[in-house]
Amino acid sequence: MLLTHTDHGLYCAAGDFFVDPWQPVGRAVITHAHGDHARPGSTAYLCAAPGEGILRLRMGSDAHIETLPYGATTHLNGVAVSFHPAGHILGSAQVRVEYGGETWVVSGDYKTDPDPTCAPFESVPCDTFITEATFGLPIYRWPAAETVFAAINDWWRANQAAGRTSVLFAYALGKAQRVLAGVDPSIGPIFVHGAVHRLNTAYRAGGVALPDWSYAGDAPPNTDWSRALLIAPTSAQGTPWLRRFGDVSAAFASGWMRVRGQRRRRSVDRGFVLSDHADWPGLLAAIAASGASRVLVTHGYTAVLARYLRESGREAYELAAPYNGEQLGEEVD
Repeated sequence: MLLTHTDHGLYCAAGDFFVDPWQPVGRAVITHAHGDHARPGSTAYLCAAPGEGILRLRMGSDAHIETLPYGATTHLNGVAVSFHPAGHILGSAQVRVEYGGETWVVSGDYKTDPDPTCAPFESVPCDTFITEATFGLPIYRWPAAETVFAAINDWWRANQAAGRTSVLFAYALGKAQRVLAGVDPSIGPIFVHGAVHRLNTAYRAGGVALPDWSYAGDAPPNTDWSRALLIAPTSAQGTPWLRRFGDVSAAFASGWMRVRGQRRRRSVDRGFVLSDHADWPGLLAAIAASGASRVLVTHGYTAVLARYLRESGREAYELAAPYNGEQLGEEVD
């Protein structure tokens, strides 16, 4: 096996490196900067070049981080390693590993829908494909993004007419920037929580075009919040921080909003189905396009997707992970 499952994560013995290790290691090859894939404490990190800024923000200024452009190949102890766009967030990558006549691809998190804030997903042919399964159930099918953003814009306008502040909860890394890039900024001013502000700044530094926003903490006391859209992480929900914004209408942008009852469970007025992960058709399309004869399924509804693939005639197995993003306090949608 070119990659094996260990207590520290996926390990390539031939190259002596780990892919997205969940404990500190000597060399960590990272798919992207979300906390369930990039953990602090490793001696050295290797990531796709567009993700360097965010990874450094997450790992700290002293972290030893090396980068590689998408599609370029480096050799780690004779093992060929390259990064290919995953379409998940800025700098997200699939990791291609080739050695001894075998080619494996570790998907990390990915989506196949277009997103102006990151490079689009690219299919990478391989023998073994390790795929995520965050939304690996047939019920998860995403509406067109333009339909979702039209609904967000209508909700914002309706709140303005009613004199309410529009508070949209969106995961701070990836989703918040996608929301910012997709809404109509002519409707009114856009303010963001501090956690979103820091990551927006990193996105702009990475060359991503975003409309203007303001850090909510810098707003003067007489700000008319009723005209504003406020983008905040879900961790801000129910906190004293929200009280300054007066009468609010709260919404949540997430793939989890596809399931009836999730809006009520999340205690929001509106739910918008917008995910940075592949839906069921996207997962199946990506797996088919890889041409892999063997599929390992991790992170999410692994049993359902692996069983479906086996029943469809493909060799498929579950690959356990010790935690997912929600268990880390990382926001995953």
